Amino acid sequence: MPSQTNTLPVEMRVPPALDPGFLPASLYNRTFRQRAAKAGSVPLRLALERADGSVSVFDTVVFAPGTAEFGLNFRYVERIVKFLLWQRGGWKVYVGGPKEIGEHVRAVYAPGGARAFDAEFMGGVYENPFTVVPMDADRVPGAKETTMPLGRHLDGCRVGFDLGASDRKASAVIDGEAVYSEEVVWDPRHQSDPGYHYQGILDSIRRAAAKLPRLDAVGGSAAGIYINNRARVASLFRGVPKKAFEEHIAGVFLRIRDELGVPLEVVNDGEVTALAGSMSIGENPVLGVALGSSQAAGYVDHSGNITGWLNELAFVPVDYRDGAPADEWSGDAGCGVQYFSQVGAHRVASGAGMEFPAGLGLPEKLVVLQEKMKAGDPLAPQVYQTIGSYLGYAVAHYADFYELKHILVLGRVTTGEGGDILVGVAKQVLAAEFPELAARVSIALPDEKSRRVGQSIAAASLPQIGKEKG
Repeated sequence: MPSQTNTLPVEMRVPPALDPGFLPASLYNRTFRQRAAKAGSVPLRLALERADGSVSVFDTVVFAPGTAEFGLNFRYVERIVKFLLWQRGGWKVYVGGPKEIGEHVRAVYAPGGARAFDAEFMGGVYENPFTVVPMDADRVPGAKETTMPLGRHLDGCRVGFDLGASDRKASAVIDGEAVYSEEVVWDPRHQSDPGYHYQGILDSIRRAAAKLPRLDAVGGSAAGIYINNRARVASLFRGVPKKAFEEHIAGVFLRIRDELGVPLEVVNDGEVTALAGSMSIGENPVLGVALGSSQAAGYVDHSGNITGWLNELAFVPVDYRDGAPADEWSGDAGCGVQYFSQVGAHRVASGAGMEFPAGLGLPEKLVVLQEKMKAGDPLAPQVYQTIGSYLGYAVAHYADFYELKHILVLGRVTTGEGGDILVGVAKQVLAAEFPELAARVSIALPDEKSRRVGQSIAAASLPQIGKEKG
């Protein structure tokens, strides 16, 4: 089914049933590179520097200056930079290649530019003014990646928790076996009082700890960006005013650690998803992708370590069409949250004419979709087929930026028969469009035990007992 942007025609072999206008970034970029190679390409090297001095490098090609399609470079490179910023993170971006491209990226990420939100966000995360440096490709700094082991400590009596947008999960774990688990409903995103968050988190930990003979350590996961156990940016706390966030939320886990008097570690929920998958499968690398209230992701490399990357795939572009659905937070179009979350499931379903009772929130609307699936509504399977098609093309896009072997797909959107349809269609996309990738990458849903308990055990395994407080 042909679709196009500018002068690059793209044909999908497994188009989304309910969204034929979707323009996969993976196909667009492949077409771009093929055309550039034929027309005469030149190298482009991008490097992203983070606050700890680590550097990520990405190499590609662009149309050479003077070629008729040189103008196509601007969109292509801007979308690549956007992906890298949210996947790997950075406060300084080096653009090595034709000077017009570097200047374009600098203008786009300047105050008042189209990507000013991203520039301000990254500057805040890494506590440096966001900077774009155009230069010759051969002057771009080399890669300087850092990795570190994550978790896998199963000794002793531990609590593992996971903070979601609609519930808090906590488990009591003894020597790697979950002996108690529970979920408590909460609504953190609309709460401005820091005490609501502090008391809720501590309550879940204490309720689980009460099932243990003693408490040796606590590990947790939550959506957002956490550096050295400090919350930097997190959607769970979006209702807390900025001043109160810095005073009471940024260090909330350090406060809880000191109050409990045991080692405590908290990381992004996607990282724990990938860790749980790695521990379950016994192989690496693993990319975990959770389709929940947003899109969470985490990555464990071929050595079983985590990187210093952000892996915030909710905000990376996967759809390059003009007029793609926009993210309400950043205002950018075609990013993962609109395709791989409850937001995306409802967008697809309602856009196809599926009706939902008035006044329902997104979690309740997802339940309605799942009930329609069970009841045999003919539209419901097409919703999951559509999301599965999105996912297959997105996985091929991710493969340009990650070393991939195992991809675990989980989250509430994948619950029930719809999840099997979703993953099945994603595999069809890879087989039809990217056979070499299909031969070396597996996409799977974890079993129910891994979904419910594996995450909590992995979270509980984060701290090392006996480690001195930082």
